[in-house]
Amino acid sequence: MKKIIPIHKSEKKSWDHVSHWYDALLSGDDTYQLRVILPNILRVMNIKKGERILDCACGQGFFTRAFFKEGAIAIGVDSGQELIAIAKKESPKEIKFLISNAEKLSCFVNTTFDKVVIILAAQNIQNLRSVFMECARVLVPGGKLYVVINHPAFRVPQSSDWGYDEKKKVQYRRTEHYLTEFKVSIEMNPGRKIGVSSVVTSSFHRPLQYFFKALTNSGFLISNLEEWVSHKESQHGPHKIAEDCARKEIPLFMMMEGVKM
Repeated sequence: MKKIIPIHKSEKKSWDHVSHWYDALLSGDDTYQLRVILPNILRVMNIKKGERILDCACGQGFFTRAFFKEGAIAIGVDSGQELIAIAKKESPKEIKFLISNAEKLSCFVNTTFDKVVIILAAQNIQNLRSVFMECARVLVPGGKLYVVINHPAFRVPQSSDWGYDEKKKVQYRRTEHYLTEFKVSIEMNPGRKIGVSSVVTSSFHRPLQYFFKALTNSGFLISNLEEWVSHKESQHGPHKIAEDCARKEIPLFMMMEGVKM
């Protein structure tokens, strides 16, 4: 059994050491960000022209730029200086990017934004409750927070994987740990070429009930939840039908929408 390291104290993490690798990762045309998350988050948010949107932990600004194209007044913040530098370089000058820790958005006064998004970043933030409190502070009453994460029930870091049942001829997902909150070190580029340095970051697993409690305690009403599946298909082979079926039944991502009360 893998050793579970409980989450017990705050620590600061920066993605600066993986900034250029992460930017290259999102440059393809078959990524989950482009094919799954982007169309779904734009549909759910239903952005109106002139809405003030904060992309919290924005990375290199991939989603910030998409919000801007939809007509929003989009601002991105991230604690990584290198990521913000890339975001500024790759984005229209009308988009403002700031270096800021998501736990303390001191660069913004109360009720600044209509909507806030945190996309695939919550699992890399340790003091997430503080982040939700800050999101509530900078949102207008009735404003919405959108949190997109790896599905906590099916994508448990280092404690979940795929399996195949020869008797039933089905692909299944096995989860070894779920309710316990813990952190693990994740190698971000396991298929790296020889000579390429390993890229490691921390990931924090939390069950679904954690997010509901943290959001409601921060002043949000959970108004929507969606689960998003993979867009990919297997190549022809003996398990193709089972693998494709499993992809449509077992979601990779989860989206939670909270309304500031």
